[in-house]
Amino acid sequence: MSKLANKVAVVTGGNSGIGLSTVKLFLQEGAKVVFSGRRQEALDEVSKDLTGDFLAVKADAGVVGDQKTLIDAAVAKYGKIDILFLNAGVAPPLPINFITEEHFDEVFNVNVKGPFFTIKESLEHLNDGAVIITNTSVVNQKGFEGFGVYSASKAALRSLSRVLANELKEKKIRTVSVAPGPIETPIYGKMGLPEEQLKAFGDTVAAGVPLGRFGNADEIAKSVLFLASDDASYINGVELEVDGGLSQV
Repeated sequence: MSKLANKVAVVTGGNSGIGLSTVKLFLQEGAKVVFSGRRQEALDEVSKDLTGDFLAVKADAGVVGDQKTLIDAAVAKYGKIDILFLNAGVAPPLPINFITEEHFDEVFNVNVKGPFFTIKESLEHLNDGAVIITNTSVVNQKGFEGFGVYSASKAALRSLSRVLANELKEKKIRTVSVAPGPIETPIYGKMGLPEEQLKAFGDTVAAGVPLGRFGNADEIAKSVLFLASDDASYINGVELEVDGGLSQV
């Protein structure tokens, strides 16, 4: 039997990378899926290749009003929500001496403010026993140069997940995090680094991974599926590192 049969899932940033791999896997496992992206053309393009019961919604993860749009669309289409995967994120690197208020706001709006208000908008629509999954990162456990703002944003998201495990316990809602290590996704190409510098960064990071390689989006999606399914029914408040061992050694 499919792991997510008759479940309704909402995935932010579902038009590429980890989000898209998760959308595809959720659909394969029988879920009804609502996913967001901030570019309509990207949503239209990926929708052509999807099979199953889904809805693509144009919503910018960093705009609070768009989170209400996303949740309202999900509820109008499918009713109550069983799975909320807060996946959308940005990771532009910048050393502390170059950080601007604009840079800080961009990262925190997408990585922290957006998820906070997506959860707030969804609360009355979450079924008892639902699960909220945040996409954090091993950067909140490591000290990678140039990622001060990004690391802080992911640490904030991790802390929120812990708090909600207590705050939402009356409805038996589980709140968990998946913490990817270095993953081959489009986010690396959006860091704004020159190609040579990006390759050098990737080589350095991969060298620190005991498995000696980057992971891929499908590997993260499978971990998200596990956390979203009844297989993880007694797992709550945790952060699952999926990083080839990078954060553990």
